[in-house]
This record gives sequence, structure tokens and C-alpha cells, in this order.
Amino acid sequence: MKKTAEAVSLGHPDKTADYISSYVLDRLIEQDKDIKYAVEVMVKDNTVILGGEINTIANSDDIDIWVRNALRDIGYDEEYSKLWGDFAININKLKILNMIGKQSADINRGVQQNGWGDQGVFVGYACRGGENINQELYLARKLNSAIYNLAKSDVNLGLGLDIKTQITLNNNGDIEIAIVAVPMLKDIFLHKFVQQTLGKSVGNIIINGTGRYTFHSSIADCGITGRKLACDFYSTAAPIGGGSPWTKDASKADLTLNLYARKLAVQYLGDNDECFVYLSSCIGRSELPSATVRTIKDGLTKYQDIVIRKKPHEIISELGLNRPIFAQLCRKSTGLNE
Repeated sequence: MKKTAEAVSLGHPDKTADYISSYVLDRLIEQDKDIKYAVEVMVKDNTVILGGEINTIANSDDIDIWVRNALRDIGYDEEYSKLWGDFAININKLKILNMIGKQSADINRGVQQNGWGDQGVFVGYACRGGENINQELYLARKLNSAIYNLAKSDVNLGLGLDIKTQITLNNNGDIEIAIVAVPMLKDIFLHKFVQQTLGKSVGNIIINGTGRYTFHSSIADCGITGRKLACDFYSTAAPIGGGSPWTKDASKADLTLNLYARKLAVQYLGDNDECFVYLSSCIGRSELPSATVRTIKDGLTKYQDIVIRKKPHEIISELGLNRPIFAQLCRKSTGLNE
């Protein structure tokens, strides 16, 4: 069976939206580690729209500044705008529409009683191999981060930051196809760079399948939080659990229990070929309605129900999610490990 996985860079409009929300959350956590936050972001042309709910003692008057700083962090700064002009989002022409309100008192009531901030289902996955993750996704992220870092290292190269990579492995685990989409102001031969980055033979390398790619970021495509979950987690190797991990504080569980399920999957992997961990939560309650481990070895599947007695605040603290690390985790989901 052939296996394919895709990765996207922070410059992709959907990930740009994810990163903006994560970046804003980090700035608020720096002031209030108990913040309750659920903010979606849409980016289209040179307009950024934020909508959602916050419950905090933090000062949120600087959100406009934080949005611009998030874009600069990605690389969409003044220098980039000068070089790419109307081909990409232009920080000098940016408009920000803030539609953030206050969190529902009904939700806050349950969270204050040390319950989860939402109900949901969550999946963790681990397998044998590099970083205990499926090889096709590992390679797609590795290639994506390499091209992104190359483009960001010198904007005058004429490589844009809105990048997609896709890797297909054949039945033997060899790389059959490597596909790259990267904006170019002029034709740049990247085949050798792709080959060197992947470190192994590639059957076919395709760079910009349409033949031309200049208009990019939110100029070419509307970006919305939560649309790249397959890239964020395990591609087609495992089901996707929960909602967008980059738009909510840790009490909502969308990031927390997905990360915790992943941690458990690595622990339970042992000498198995694959391990899946399925968790669920109930809003306002601390106990998890279900927790199941599924392992596969030599084609044989085993199931085990487990009991997790940890409270939400204990899991959040264990994973460090009461600190401003959400933007860093968002970056890591694209393959960036700095």
C-alpha cells in the first residue's frame, strides 16, 4: 500500500491563522496563566479577523500589535512586503477586525470546578521509526521546514513562505514522489536541494505543478484556523480527534488531550508496530468517560481499556500548557524544531 502525507509551512494562510491565534494566546498567558480563551482567526487579502471568547484579567488592548508581530515572526514583515508587493499579504496595508467577546458564564462555571472546558474525542498515535511517527509525514515535515528556512534566511532568493510539501512512499518504503509548492519570483532549480534534504533516492520530484506560483498567502487563498488538522497530527495514519488545537486554552482539551493521548501512545508502543490511544472528555467534569489503548503487532490488534485519574490541571501542568508555549507548538507542527 502506498502512503502519502502533506505538510504546510507557517506561511500557508491556514497555518498563518493558527499561528496568529496561538501567538495572541501566549501574550495573554504571560499576564494570566488561568486565562480562558477560544479565538478563531480568518485571514483574507490584507485583512485579519479575530472572533471568539475570552475570560481573563489580562490586558488585551495590544491585540493589534500582537497580530502584526505574529506576521513578522512568520516572515511576512516589511522587507517581505517590499519585495513581493501585491503577490502576498502586505503588513503595511493590514486591517484588523476584532470581534472577540467574553466567555459564557455557563462554561466558566464548570471549568472553575476543575472540569474540562468542553466535551470531545481525542486520538494519540505512535509507531516504530523516526520520532515514533509515520515516515511519510516525518519526511514531508522535514522537507517543508528546510525549504521554509531557506526562503526565510534570505528573502532576496525570491522564494516565498507559503509552502506545501507532499511525500508518497511505495510498498517498499521508498520515496516514489516528492511534491513541492513554493512561490518563486524567478525560476529556481530546487531538485538537488530536495534530494539532499530527504537524504535518499526520490523517484520523481515535482516543483510547482502548475508551472507558475507567485500569488500566495491570503492574497491567493483565504486562511482559517483549524483547517490543517491532518498536517497537524498524523495525516492518514490515524483518525483525527478534537477540534483545532491552536485556538483555545488548555482547559478546552483540544490540544491538551490530543498531546496527552500522543504521550500515552509513545509509552504504550513498546515492541508493537503501532499504538493508538483514544480519549474522551465531558464538559464540566474532570473524569474521562473513556480511555482505550489499541496496539498492533505483526498484523494482530489488541485493545485495553485504561483508567486515568489525573485532574485537568494535573495534565495541563504535566504538559507545560500553563505556559506561553502554544506558538512554539504550532511551529513544531510544521516541522520546525527551533
